[in-house]
Amino acid sequence: MRILGIDPGYATIGFGLIEGERAQYRMVTYGAITTPAGLPLSKRLYQIDRDMEELIGQLKPDAISVEELFFNTNITTGIAVAHGRGVLLCAAERCGIPLFEYTPGQVKMAVTGYGKAEKRQVMDMTKRLLKLAKTPRPDDAADALALALCHARSSTSRLPQIKPEKETV
Repeated sequence: MRILGIDPGYATIGFGLIEGERAQYRMVTYGAITTPAGLPLSKRLYQIDRDMEELIGQLKPDAISVEELFFNTNITTGIAVAHGRGVLLCAAERCGIPLFEYTPGQVKMAVTGYGKAEKRQVMDMTKRLLKLAKTPRPDDAADALALALCHARSSTSRLPQIKPEKETV
C-alpha cells in the first residue's frame, strides 16, 4: 500500500509518501509544495491545486491521509489554511484517491502511543519507525510522513472492525 500524507497549508504544504504492508513501512519520498508570499490567495490556491494533482499523478498513492484543522489563536491564518485544505481535498477527490482525515491527537497516538506527545517526540518516532538517518525537513514534510504512518497503523488496526455484541435485556 502506498500512502500519501499531506500536512495542509497555503504557503507550505508538506507531503510524504510511504509504502509497505503489515507494520513494515519505508519512506519513498517527502517534500513540500510552496507558494510565493506575494501572490494573492486565489492564485496560491490555484497553484496548490495544480501542484497537488501533478504530485498525485506522479506518486500514484492508494490512499491519502490529511490532518484535520486545529484552530489555535490566529483565526485569520486558520481561515487561509482551511482554504488550502479544501483545495487539497478537492484534488484528491478529482483524482479518485480515497481520503482519510485524522486529528493531531490521533496522529500523535498512532505514531508515539501518547495522544499528547510533543512535536519533537512525533518527529523522532517518525524517523525511527521509517528507519531514517535524520529527521525530515521541513517540519511540514515530517508532519506529512507522520500522517501517512497514522493511516498505515490505523487502517490495519482491528479495533474499528470489531462490532460490540448486542445487549440482551
